[in-house]
Amino acid sequence: METKPKWTQEEVVALYNKPIMDLLYEAASIHRKYHDPNKVQVSTLISIKTGGCPEDCAYCPQAARYHTHVKSEGLMSVEQVKEQALAAKAGGSSRICMGAAWRNVKDGPEFDHVLDMVRTLNRLDMEVCCTLGMLTENQAQRLSEAGLYAYNHNLDSSADYYKEIISTRSYDDRLQTIENVRKTNITVCSGGIIGMGESIDDRVAMLITLASLIPQPESVPINALVPVSGTPMEVMETVSIWEMVRMVATARILLPTTQVRLSAGRTNMSTEGQALCFFAGANSIFSGDKLLTTPNPDVNEDMDMFKTLGLVAQQPFEKRNQPETIATEMAHYHDLGERPKWSRPKHKIQRNIAKQQDKQQQQNK
Repeated sequence: METKPKWTQEEVVALYNKPIMDLLYEAASIHRKYHDPNKVQVSTLISIKTGGCPEDCAYCPQAARYHTHVKSEGLMSVEQVKEQALAAKAGGSSRICMGAAWRNVKDGPEFDHVLDMVRTLNRLDMEVCCTLGMLTENQAQRLSEAGLYAYNHNLDSSADYYKEIISTRSYDDRLQTIENVRKTNITVCSGGIIGMGESIDDRVAMLITLASLIPQPESVPINALVPVSGTPMEVMETVSIWEMVRMVATARILLPTTQVRLSAGRTNMSTEGQALCFFAGANSIFSGDKLLTTPNPDVNEDMDMFKTLGLVAQQPFEKRNQPETIATEMAHYHDLGERPKWSRPKHKIQRNIAKQQDKQQQQNK
């Protein structure tokens, strides 16, 4: 693979700000070199454990400390997840991503239950992805033996801007989790969110961090913030389609072989806008009416869009062979009862402080 050894901040900012036609042409040329431009990987996201999260991510309605529409729900059963996975497969999805509102994976019955889910879905001949928070190397190995195809752990933003959106986990912990996954056969899925008040420099810095990982992530989701009432970011303005196009195109140039996924925010994009993103190098989407707790286009809308644009859904395991599922009793890695001390940074999120002060003022009136 021909990739640039190291990108500088100045180079990538200049790339991001190129005249749009030049940027699109460069990105599309790279995309066609490494991918079939008319093929898009389709994933479905299932929230297997919703709400009640102890984190304070300023964008997330699942944080227990924010008053949102999200109701806490316990861990789903294996049969419930299997039923939703089969429906997604019938609708054209090749990958199931299971998300749990956890800070980090904890050894015990709930994690064992998730491992059963992974084994069950891998036997459906679907790519299985999980996003469960931070995890140790041993936990990653146990997921690998269960047959996990990918693990998602987003960086969210740049290392500098991170302190403006999260204070309950560190950037280094995120990178450590990705490193733990890399010690297994599991592929890495890691991206971020734009529209949280970050600068272009922050967007570029995040992409450079992802591009500097060795090897580069196999999947990079690009999310547009969906402001949710009750979160500190409820008043943020929706990013324009041109910002998304520039972000996708820049990601494609820095990450030539990676699957770049259009994730949250597609309900605000027209078919024409999404077509520009596909032309710029996006070749993966989340399909289904909900992304964990935020709205997403219906699968029928996506299939109509595919038909209009002449796109076809990528089949499972086209990029990498299906992982083997090792039965629990034959596994080499077991529950160690680990209690890792993931860091808790001491900084405060100014948005959260301001929101709390506004709330107090309203109560005092």
